[in-house]
Amino acid sequence: MFKILKHQELGPKMQLIELYAPLVAKKTEAGQFVILRVYEKGERIPLTIADFDREKGTITIVFQEIGKSTHFLATKQAGDYISDVLGPLGNPTEVEYFGSVICIGGGIGVAPVYPLSRKLKQKGNKVTSIIGYRSKNYVFWEEKMKSASNKVFIATNDGTYGEKGFVTDVLKHLMDNKECINRIFAIGPAIMMKAVADMTKERGIKTIVSLNSIMVCGMGMCGACRVTVGGETKFTCADGPDFDAHLVDFNILMKRLDTYKEEEKISFEKWKEEVGYYEES
Repeated sequence: MFKILKHQELGPKMQLIELYAPLVAKKTEAGQFVILRVYEKGERIPLTIADFDREKGTITIVFQEIGKSTHFLATKQAGDYISDVLGPLGNPTEVEYFGSVICIGGGIGVAPVYPLSRKLKQKGNKVTSIIGYRSKNYVFWEEKMKSASNKVFIATNDGTYGEKGFVTDVLKHLMDNKECINRIFAIGPAIMMKAVADMTKERGIKTIVSLNSIMVCGMGMCGACRVTVGGETKFTCADGPDFDAHLVDFNILMKRLDTYKEEEKISFEKWKEEVGYYEES
């Protein structure tokens, strides 16, 4: 059992949970994730580690309430326990001195970008972070991103905060201004990462993305997380989650992400009826 030390609402349907998991925290590096179960017979859900503190023995996860499991997890409060935490899983992001790097986070993807930006800056890189949200009320971790970056650009879809538009609009502006860019990292919705990859491929800028494929075991045995990279089948949990963005077949990835949409909806509706869960409109 793993104790929840902190639960914070970051925005609409966006939650932060800090867990006491000293063995996981001891080994965690930027780019890795955990698979957890809220209760013994619960669904195994992969969540990226957004922060960690080796001395306190804690890891922080940030997630969006989408289906049954994440909504259920969001009902847990500080002092409660969850059944299982498996990790750290996946390969740490390869971080070294590249020069000038851009870190792009879209929506909930801002959370895993934070430890990556922090480590890149610690290695002496000049870090420019571009973080994007739907609107002002979805903005979170602005100050943390500023502490982990040399410069931060914020974009919102509706223009209620920062620059109006998408992270790709800000990226295009930087590239058009002939900014020195040695490497780009992007984490967020698949459609966002695809858009970034399409833009940077034309400019020949090395780009790394962290894929969010469907996952079950987290260790490369079940095959659920398979993706096509460079024409070959790769397993996100064992071979990734980071891949060269210009080699990823995002069309296949996005198609596979929709595989169980109907089943997920049925499960969520059944759970809401069972527990009397009511969503505000």
